[in-house]
Amino acid sequence: MDGQLHRVDVTMLPTGWHSIESEVAGNWSPTLSPDGRHMAYVSDRGGAPAVWVQPVGSELTFRVDTGGEPVSAVQWSSGGGWLACQIAPGGAPRHEVWLIRPDGTELHQVAGFGADTADNMRWLPGRSLLALTENLTRAVVVDAVTAERRVIADGDLVSLLDVDPAGRFALLRYGPRGARHIVLRDLVTGTEKPVTSGEQAIFSPGGGCVYALSQDGEFPVLLRVAGDAVEALTASAPTDPAGTISAASTAAQPVGTLGGEVETFAVTADGRTAAILWNVRGGESEVALLDLDHDGDRVPSVLAPLPGLVVSGLAWSFDGSALAFTAEGPGQPHGVWVCDRDGGDVRAVAALPAAPDAIRPTLETFAAHDGLTLTGWLFRPPVPGPHPTVLWLHGGPEAQERPGHGPLFQSLAHRGIAVFAPNVRGSSGFGRSFVDADNLALRYGAIEDVRSCVTRLRSSGVAGPVGIMGRSYGGYLTLAALTTFPDLFAVGIDVCGMSNFFTFYQYTEPWIAAAAVSKYGDPVDDADLLHDLSPMTRIDRLRTPLMVVHGENDSNVPVIEAEQVVAALAAREVPHRYLLFPGEGHELLHRSSRATYLQATIEWLERYLTPAQ
Repeated sequence: MDGQLHRVDVTMLPTGWHSIESEVAGNWSPTLSPDGRHMAYVSDRGGAPAVWVQPVGSELTFRVDTGGEPVSAVQWSSGGGWLACQIAPGGAPRHEVWLIRPDGTELHQVAGFGADTADNMRWLPGRSLLALTENLTRAVVVDAVTAERRVIADGDLVSLLDVDPAGRFALLRYGPRGARHIVLRDLVTGTEKPVTSGEQAIFSPGGGCVYALSQDGEFPVLLRVAGDAVEALTASAPTDPAGTISAASTAAQPVGTLGGEVETFAVTADGRTAAILWNVRGGESEVALLDLDHDGDRVPSVLAPLPGLVVSGLAWSFDGSALAFTAEGPGQPHGVWVCDRDGGDVRAVAALPAAPDAIRPTLETFAAHDGLTLTGWLFRPPVPGPHPTVLWLHGGPEAQERPGHGPLFQSLAHRGIAVFAPNVRGSSGFGRSFVDADNLALRYGAIEDVRSCVTRLRSSGVAGPVGIMGRSYGGYLTLAALTTFPDLFAVGIDVCGMSNFFTFYQYTEPWIAAAAVSKYGDPVDDADLLHDLSPMTRIDRLRTPLMVVHGENDSNVPVIEAEQVVAALAAREVPHRYLLFPGEGHELLHRSSRATYLQATIEWLERYLTPAQ
């Protein structure tokens, strides 16, 4: 039995571990200079996420030195004079915002001081003003020239989305996870007018209307709101869970429909064109360009072919000449790309090719215990089955498993271990009812979905022995399944999962706790439910060999969630391993850490899933 605490000192790793290409996250968070001729983005090519600037069409790159802490996002100001950089000290969920010139000079902090966190940063078009939110309680505008900070709203669970060009109105978002609504606030009178339910909204360039991604219905819809007039620019058609409606078959569908869900959008600074990102076919991406000047029926122009199965990070240059985005796929790390305004001339700025032997997953559809349709991505080894199989559970829970870059999945499949990554109830991408189907006491259904996945894997002849692992909420679901079905799995791995809802609420960041009540329950009003749903309540039933992985600086799911599990396993002499990463938070941001995690995970799974090999 291995019950020791393994603290990983990355300075002592062998040199080769610092350059394992399979663990390169790649390049992401693309943002263009105002004329579209240069791109800034985040890359971990140097070992940790940092800001890089590169001329579009050139391989010449240089790093913008923001210090030693990892960078999570960057945005180029519409005037071109500043880069706003979101930095995660210690790799933790808390963020700081720093400004720096594109040539690397005049670095200074503007938000996220002390224990505060700053998120949702957005340059206001045509102005040297940066909008952001601190602690989900304070909406702030920072003047990059004068360094003046203006608090324009405060309150519980508030986030600033945009400010109109005249500075008279602001778009604010209120509410916890899964129950957020957008309002228009008059900054002079303080009065507020509802816009819609949802997460994303911006003003038109002149401020005369609002573009909002509405979540009032079952599927998100892009709206244009002008006074009391509301126009639907898209209509997300219901599809089967495999998302079989595609851009080529939308002639009979409502205006602007590609099937699946509208995920996000970006509008050019002249207000004439919208780029719309769609989530289709169970998690793949489609991008469409929509002419906002055109009256009547609008037919989206589909950007095809895309350079990867999954796209994110849509961002226009200020002059509207170019659209930047991130693309990834199986065996293909995140890369940053650009295309012309009409969707033509798609070209890579910084991207690695897909591995030639990458295993492309298949989308599996099956019924849960209660008849609800579930899907999942199956990575089959290149040899005949049945195979030892790992069930991977994503975080969130309102996230989605998609066919993107998964070096662990590829590594396992090439070693003869199949990976099944399901989207159990509570996942996004399948409509509002599905994402809400695990709220509060409905979470028992999500736990039962785990058993339905194993039933499917075995009845279809895919799986021999089955292991289970997951990250964040997926780590919680792993622990919940291991304590609910103690004989179902041969091995488990919990990566920064919650083990006790009461300690989670007590020690997590206040803004995280406040926003989580709608999903998990109130620690006072729902105390009995949270006690019953906490894996620590039944930890004495866990007898499966378990590896626990956590970042020492994690303040989202605090390290106490791992420590109490490890202590209970040690007291009962259950085979376990504890892998703790100093200098990391809720995510492993350094490539050396991810390389160590990958190797340790493969060794742990092979030990218990393929003991005779």
